Amino acid sequence: MPSPNDLTLIGILLLALVTVESGGYFLTRIVRGRVPANALQVSFFRAGHAHAAVLLVLSIAILAVISYAALDGFWLWLASIGVPIAAILMPAGFFLSVLGKDPERPNRLIWLLWAGVAVLTAALITAGIGLIAGGVAAL
Repeated sequence: MPSPNDLTLIGILLLALVTVESGGYFLTRIVRGRVPANALQVSFFRAGHAHAAVLLVLSIAILAVISYAALDGFWLWLASIGVPIAAILMPAGFFLSVLGKDPERPNRLIWLLWAGVAVLTAALITAGIGLIAGGVAAL
């Protein structure tokens, strides 16, 4: 059973998915030519949009089961909040690194993407090991 804190975060994440919907509308405006964007921007905007949605849903799935993990303290915090943090950092890296008029390549804010990758990896490994340990202990 998710903790009250996890349930609150799940509610926040569900509401955050509404912002992903508005991002989808923005993408339809780009592909219809109503918002100017070059090929790099289009591909990064699509990637940012997709990563935001997938990582928010993955966050909800992890929070629904993380209370069964054999984790506590920092490790439980990382497993619980790491994917939601990555759901902010990775799309931000995609979107912010190609802002401007006709960029030829991503700017320095691409580091947000790689920071998100690092946090995501650490959170998934921690959650996975903790859930396996929790499952084995419950046998």
